[in-house]
Amino acid sequence: MRYRIIAFVAFVALLLDQGTKALVLQQLPLDAGIPVTSFFSLVHVQNHGAAFGFLNDPGTTWQFWLFTLATLAAIVVVVVMARSAKEHERMLFVAFGAIVGGALGNFIDRVRFRAVVDFLDFYWAGWHWPAFNVADVFICFGAVLLVLHSFCAPNTPKEGSRT
Repeated sequence: MRYRIIAFVAFVALLLDQGTKALVLQQLPLDAGIPVTSFFSLVHVQNHGAAFGFLNDPGTTWQFWLFTLATLAAIVVVVVMARSAKEHERMLFVAFGAIVGGALGNFIDRVRFRAVVDFLDFYWAGWHWPAFNVADVFICFGAVLLVLHSFCAPNTPKEGSRT
């Protein structure tokens, strides 16, 4: 059951991410933007770095390999952690699925474009958050769920220990 939950959430994340990016690619020229509210715009930018523009330098290629390895490592870590988790820890499996789906969504962009398509742009009173995408939202959501799980999971004694 654990892998079904992870696969389902990852599939939904991947579908939403790639679907929204396809709309952006189809409707907005690169570096264009459409104001939606006084604090939010839809934009079309390409990020050659990591989340929120970290290491965004289109003139270098080593980031592609670094982020490719990081994606593969994250998926391996998720599989190992899922194998050792208890079957009833569904919040954990949803978190894993969100992280894997988001990571795969950005990975697909890196393979296709050597950059990630970002399009959600928030700003307010001179403060501007770097543009991001649906994959980033799922990765952050999964990370928050992992933190919540670590606080909510019952503390069970380890085998052989006395409480």
